[in-house]
Order: sequence, then C-alpha cells, then structure tokens
Amino acid sequence: MNATKVSIIEKQYKAELNKYLHCDEDAIFFYWKGRVALYEILRAMGVGEGDEVLVQGYTCVVVANAIMYLKATPIYADIDKKTFNMNLDSLKSRITEKTKVIICQNTYGLSSNLEELEQIAREYGQKYGHAIYTIEDCTHGFGGKYHGKSNGVSCDASFFSTQWSKPFTTGVGGFSVIHNSDIRAKVKKNQADLVQPGLKEVVELKLMYFVRQYVINDFTYWPMIRLYRWMSRHNLVVGSSSGEEIVGVEMPEGYLKAQSAVQMKKGIKSVKRLDAVNELRRKNAQVYTEFLNKHGKYYVDESLHADHIFIRYPLLVNDREEFRKRAEDAKVILGEWFEAPVYPADASLATWKVDTSVLPVAMDVCEHMVNLPTDEKNVAKVIAFLEKQIDLVQ
Repeated sequence: MNATKVSIIEKQYKAELNKYLHCDEDAIFFYWKGRVALYEILRAMGVGEGDEVLVQGYTCVVVANAIMYLKATPIYADIDKKTFNMNLDSLKSRITEKTKVIICQNTYGLSSNLEELEQIAREYGQKYGHAIYTIEDCTHGFGGKYHGKSNGVSCDASFFSTQWSKPFTTGVGGFSVIHNSDIRAKVKKNQADLVQPGLKEVVELKLMYFVRQYVINDFTYWPMIRLYRWMSRHNLVVGSSSGEEIVGVEMPEGYLKAQSAVQMKKGIKSVKRLDAVNELRRKNAQVYTEFLNKHGKYYVDESLHADHIFIRYPLLVNDREEFRKRAEDAKVILGEWFEAPVYPADASLATWKVDTSVLPVAMDVCEHMVNLPTDEKNVAKVIAFLEKQIDLVQ
C-alpha cells in the first residue's frame, strides 16, 4: 500500500478516535503495540539510567519492561481495593528525588484520583527541583470518562492498547496522545526510529482476525486461547506478549515497530461499534453488582459506575483454581487480570524489582482475582453459574 493511501487511512482513524478524545490530531501517534507507545513517551521524557518511574504493583509486565528497557527503575505503589488503582498514601511514601514519572493506571476501565495524582507530581517536583511527569495508562479505558472528561485527556501524555481484549481491537496495536508540547515534538522526531511491520506479521494478523470471528466460540475458547498463548510465548505467531517479554528485561528484536494500515482499517471498524459494546458492558456490570450486593459479596461501588466502562468485572474468589475449573466446565469465559503484580511474568518478581512487602493489598488481590465477562450477551448464563458457586465468592 502506498504512502498516500496509508496517510488517508491514518487520518480517518484519527478522526474516529477524536470523537472521544477531542484533541489535536497531531497529538495522536500509532504503534504496533501499546507498550511501544509507553516506551516512546518515557524516552521523550528523558527517562534513563538512575531515574525512577512510579507505577502501581498491580499491572502488566510490559509496563515495567518499557521502564527497564530504558535502564530506569520501576518503583511500585500499593493499590486501593475499592478502585484497584494506585493508593495515594502508598504512592507518596515511594516518591524520592529520583522520581521522574508517575504512571496513573486505569484498571478495568476506571480512572480515578487524576487531579490528586497530578497535584502530587507538582508538589514533589517543586520539592525536588525538577519536573515529575504524569502518564495516563488508558489501556483498559478508551471510551470511558473521568469526572465528565474522556479517559486519556489528562496528564502530560496517555497511552492506549487495542489488543484483542481491550475496549476495541485491532488484534495487536496501540497509540499515544501527547498533551505536553515539548514531549510531543520529541515523540514526533523519534517516529523515524520505528520499523515497519513485515508481510508475514500482516498476514498472520489477517488470519487471526478470521479465526477470532469465525472459529472461537464458547466451546472452542479455552483450547484455542491456550494454543494462542503457547504459540505467542514461543514467538510462533503475532501475540500479545512474546516469550522474551515475560521471562526477562531485555528488549525483544523488532520492538520499536510502527502500526500497519491493516490495523488502522480494523480500528476504524471496531471503534464505530464501541458505544454499543460499552453500553452492554455497563448493563452487565450493573447486573453483577446487584447480584453480588444481594449475596453480601464484594462488588464495585455504585458511585464508580457512571464513569466506568467495565472492560471486565473484578470478582474475588476463595479458591481460584477450583472456580476457574468450574467456569470452564460451564463454558463461562473468565479473564485473568491480574494474577501477579506484573502479570503474566514467568520469572521471579525480583527480576522486575518488585518488593512485595510494600504491596499487601495488591498481593492479596492477586491471589483471589478473576474477571467476569462484560460483553456477554447472555448474562443470565453467568449469573446462573455464580449462583451455584457462591460459596467460592468472597
């Protein structure tokens, strides 16, 4: 595809995204994966050896990797069990004169405390005599809001993922939105370092689009997803995380990659369906909330529902392996975010500099978390399953 056609598709994609973001179109930058968007933001902010980046200890390993690929150190704060986002007291206790960035995560589609997080960055930046930047991690939250403002329009920059399980999908993919003009100029300059996806990768993506649409269903989901994850970890297919990313902290070959026109075209179609999908997610989340409240179990506080898109619904269980086995038998599809502080890392947590002693809430949640599907058209099936497993629900 020639450069002119790609430019037209990119402009169309930005226009669809901007129906939600309401930003300058030249503030949006596309990447092969969302983690690359984060890496490029951090690089433009000058993050490097000796710097510390604050992130919650309930996140994805690729967030920590983006920090460590730059030879900086991730510093983890605990989470608030009400929101599964960063606990502000824990955050403040972890800031030092080496802190350069605070990553403000949106978990399960909920942004929270952004004004406080930005204020903390300003106050501690003044204390230590240098800027502390803020980045909004919106990988779970495109299409949602925070206090009436679209997710991703706060902080110095934000990044998004459009992987298979995100609010809308391009298979793999992601983008950033840069609000700080100085950072934007550097991100734009660094675009020249990106390599283009190869023909093999594009063909694999098209094949996976077909499989996702026509092959995966309630009966094939578990065996297919296990096969896909195994092949992804062994670098046999284009996947969410390559084998290198979950066992170590060395940047994989071809990491700095641009987005293909195939992904953009898929994104244009997907984002047009987003409002309807998010409405279904919210309705299902309300059903789950009412059910769990009735049974005296943990549920997402209804004061959070207005802004929450509920990409998944968090559920705490006593025996996760037994609960998961029963769900598979009942053909109920569960999510796994996050079963570790840097999910789904295979190696020791020390590899990613995790100090579990400062993460008591996060560690407890990691042991008991599963996620209920929110895009389920037959939510009554899930409720019927929960009724039978209520003894396992916290």
